[in-house]
Amino acid sequence: MDRELALELVRVTEAAAMTSARWMGLGNKEEADGAAVDAMRRMFDTVQIRGTVVIGEGEIDEAPMLYIGEKVGGGGPEVDVAVDPVEGTNLVAKGLPNSIAVIGIAPQGCLLHAPDMYMEKIAVGPCAAGKIHLDLPPAENLQAVAKASNKDIRDLVVVILDRPRHENIIYQVRQTGARVKLITDGDVAAAVSTAVPGSGVDVLLGIGGAPEGVLAAVALKCMGGEIQGRLLPESPAQEERIISMGIAHPRQLLIMDDLVRGEDCFFAATGITDGDLVRGVRFHGHVARTHSIVMRYKSGTIRYVDATHNLKRKPYVF
Repeated sequence: MDRELALELVRVTEAAAMTSARWMGLGNKEEADGAAVDAMRRMFDTVQIRGTVVIGEGEIDEAPMLYIGEKVGGGGPEVDVAVDPVEGTNLVAKGLPNSIAVIGIAPQGCLLHAPDMYMEKIAVGPCAAGKIHLDLPPAENLQAVAKASNKDIRDLVVVILDRPRHENIIYQVRQTGARVKLITDGDVAAAVSTAVPGSGVDVLLGIGGAPEGVLAAVALKCMGGEIQGRLLPESPAQEERIISMGIAHPRQLLIMDDLVRGEDCFFAATGITDGDLVRGVRFHGHVARTHSIVMRYKSGTIRYVDATHNLKRKPYVF
């Protein structure tokens, strides 16, 4: 895959972020998501790939655009595509932080085709990669992260989704002295932030969406971080779906190479609302300013893109 593909992907996430940002704080998450999906889909036509959406807005009978199995791109190498036009639709609707438009791609067959179900996760940055394990108690993992990052355990910040199912893990983390940052939605940005120096995030713990786990894995692979996961099927049908994906045991530990394989992958995200990872969209009359992060595993390059856009020439924003 060509290195110029990175900037092409940023144009796609920028379009999705700008269109969705028009709905920020208006209380309508469906319109925010629909606007981003439409913009992202049209911009994909300009990208030189032959992509198959393996993580998208749902199955073909559930989503009108960017559904699983949809073909995107204007021609080029065959790739798997993972997309979330608005990661954190509730965050946009309520004007809350950390909503992003996000894309991950890898050569065909290299992304886990994660079904829309829950996944137990732990994510850390480069300094703690190889030092954690999903099956260890939180206290042991946090001790390992603190030692690897040369911090006191009380200096660690652990991001956890604010859900009743996490009451016990929140209690265990607090018992260690580590600090807890609860979020309402959007664990892709939180997972990626563990690998960003100065983000104020050290660890992601808890149960979230499996598709989001794969998207985070693409970024963390590029950045040298680590995420481990375990799918949590809630029915025999979901267990059969997992087995059909080539996973022998529905509840087996999934490591980085299970989530994203190969020696080349790209990740791009543009902020919709302000967050730990990137800033949100700013509008000034007919000008919009976006902030994005884009990275490639093969080169190890991580770029932050601060861009201004003349909206008179970009009608897809309106």
